[in-house]
Amino acid sequence: MSICPLDFRYGSEEMRRIFGRENIIRKMLEVELALSKALEDIGIAPKGSYDKLLKCIYNVRPEDVDRYEEILGHEIVALLNAVKDACGESANYIHYGATSNDVIDTAWSLLIRDALEIVKRKLIANIKVMIELIQKFKDLVMVGRTHAQHALPITLGFKLANYVYELTRSLERITSAEVRVVRGKMAGAVGTMAGWRGRGLEVENAVMSELGLHPHLITTQVVPRDGFAEMVSILAILASQVERFGIEVRELMRPEILELAEGGVGRIGSSTMPHKTNPVECEKLSGLARVLRGFLIPSFENIPLWHERDLSNSSAERILIPHSFVLIDEVLDTLHEVLLGLKVFPENIGRNLKLSKGVIMAESLMLKLIDRGLSRFEAYKLAMGLASRARSKGIDLFDEILNDGTVLTYLSVNEVRETLNYDNYLGNYKELVDRTIKYAEDVMKSSLH
Repeated sequence: MSICPLDFRYGSEEMRRIFGRENIIRKMLEVELALSKALEDIGIAPKGSYDKLLKCIYNVRPEDVDRYEEILGHEIVALLNAVKDACGESANYIHYGATSNDVIDTAWSLLIRDALEIVKRKLIANIKVMIELIQKFKDLVMVGRTHAQHALPITLGFKLANYVYELTRSLERITSAEVRVVRGKMAGAVGTMAGWRGRGLEVENAVMSELGLHPHLITTQVVPRDGFAEMVSILAILASQVERFGIEVRELMRPEILELAEGGVGRIGSSTMPHKTNPVECEKLSGLARVLRGFLIPSFENIPLWHERDLSNSSAERILIPHSFVLIDEVLDTLHEVLLGLKVFPENIGRNLKLSKGVIMAESLMLKLIDRGLSRFEAYKLAMGLASRARSKGIDLFDEILNDGTVLTYLSVNEVRETLNYDNYLGNYKELVDRTIKYAEDVMKSSLH
């Protein structure tokens, strides 16, 4: 009976399969096989050892390992006993000179490598969909908000480009960290390779070549745990970036705003209120991001192990590494669903832009007045007073400027109208959006192996 929602509710089957018990055992067996081949190739193990082992080693089942571990209390010794049962004398040179974490840590690297390919693929897919939305709504003018208050005009494309920038930075982080984290370890009991009597570097090179990995340059009995902490941190950052977008949609989906909305067709919003349409997918993004951020502490705590190693990291990693990847997998799938179904309401965007009756253009007016000879202090005070009075009267800033008359000693009516035009105060948004898209496209291209 499953009690963990990651078994049945969250994450794709392909990601769950990577961290399933059967695949974890298989990756460990792949490492043992690679070591067997290396030992034979360099002349430590007899010829034919690898081929004999290859014919039988994959007959080992997780339940065979579990049965031994229940008795012995040691996973890798249990694995070796299960291999001996399956292979008999063909297993005589298995694990020769190695220690448990040569197998465990290298298997983690193989698993993480496969998981990261899924994460990168899905992250790139989301960035591409978001770029399509940027292109579609690049010039749709809307109000920008700071402190949840109306600030200056922006465009929806510009808003979305900021999210593309953040997500692309995470893709860049993943690609960079992969070089440090996805590395193998074949160095023996305390990392000196003593068990191979001076031929350890040959063994390491042959094993890593077979598995398609680079080795850690030096280790204790285990690889440095800072790499796992870095990877969990990067995934938590990515989840938090996605959550920020989810919060944006949730905020802009409020009925009194309704500029953006989730597009889930046929979803039930409430068990008792038939009219409700809730941003449930975006709220799920927030919930899962919170859990993923919670894995940061144990991943950091795993770094300071005693001497050449202790076992305090092991139980935590069995939970935090698979769960981190399954959670980010669900986050990325949910984001993709939200993006593909995203509803945009241009008429509401236009309505809300005009809601403040032009007072968001007070900065534009201030700068124009400075250009005409007022000090910044004078221009700020005049623009602020006009905006405040317009707001209190419930009239347009333009009308208050005409009523007051002071500005008209510096600007013509037509110049005032142009100064308060939203379209004229968007700065270099097009260039900023274009260079962000180019950056994203360059990173996406370079991140694919």
